[in-house]
Amino acid sequence: MEKEKDFKHLESLYWVFTQVCNDQCSHCYNFSGPQGKRISVEECLQIIANLPEKIDRIILSGGEPLAEKEKLYRILEVLQEKYGNDTQIMLQTNGDLLTAEILDKLIEKGVSRFDISSIDAYHKAGGNHLMQLAELFASRAVNGDEKDALIEKTHYLHEKPLSWGYWGATQDMWLGGNWARGRAYANQLWKKDPEHNFCSILSGAIGFLQGTETVPQEISIQLWAINPCCPGTLRALGDARTQKVSEVLAEAAKNPVYQMLDKGNPYRMGEHLGVSEAYARSRCNALQNVCRWCDEFFREFFVGEEEGK
Repeated sequence: MEKEKDFKHLESLYWVFTQVCNDQCSHCYNFSGPQGKRISVEECLQIIANLPEKIDRIILSGGEPLAEKEKLYRILEVLQEKYGNDTQIMLQTNGDLLTAEILDKLIEKGVSRFDISSIDAYHKAGGNHLMQLAELFASRAVNGDEKDALIEKTHYLHEKPLSWGYWGATQDMWLGGNWARGRAYANQLWKKDPEHNFCSILSGAIGFLQGTETVPQEISIQLWAINPCCPGTLRALGDARTQKVSEVLAEAAKNPVYQMLDKGNPYRMGEHLGVSEAYARSRCNALQNVCRWCDEFFREFFVGEEEGK
């Protein structure tokens, strides 16, 4: 790495703590639905205990977080105990299950940003509940001026106004290169574009170790699996239930594969293993998607890397 990094401080964490959902969308990358995968409250508390000492923001997502709202409330309570007001808590929800009573409780438990991620044709409500949600947020003085996802690092890592926004799946972005898995892949909804480098954008792997001037150092935990990016690599970095996240990241920082992913360059992640950039790009073209190449690389070339072989 170019410089020493104190992994006891993390700028951003995206945590899918449940894959249970009241909906079963045709484009869902992790097969969320009424029978989606879940982990116990005890496992969630183990994960929180293993999180770094300082985190600037935590995004809680799913699945649908409110499909397991009692678990969500407990998570929020323990995060408050650990981080106080030093960490911004953001919630991604489809909004279907949100009521005035639930909104009041979420605000009371420290959520300062609400992102409605269901304003598209793939979700059950299809965006028809947007005005109802707008009225609900307005009734609680939750500011709606920031409609889009908060992607400017200087804003969401340093300001914590009570706010909400919304978006939905589109062919250019959320059905773009990062969704070639789950139901989106099974239903052929993924965008076949080998030129799209998901690793180089927010929610991809870029900056997950070091961050950049504009992109925060953000990792993903999918249930318990520690990953460089939102959908997750085929092989997890580690298990947040049993391992300190800071130690897992410090170990990953020594590996040339993850160093290249941190730079947003999945085409060169296998060079030290004899996998050339030219070969990687040819496979991207054949597979029509950079994330499918990443999966293939971890399946066929990464064997033994976890043990340092």
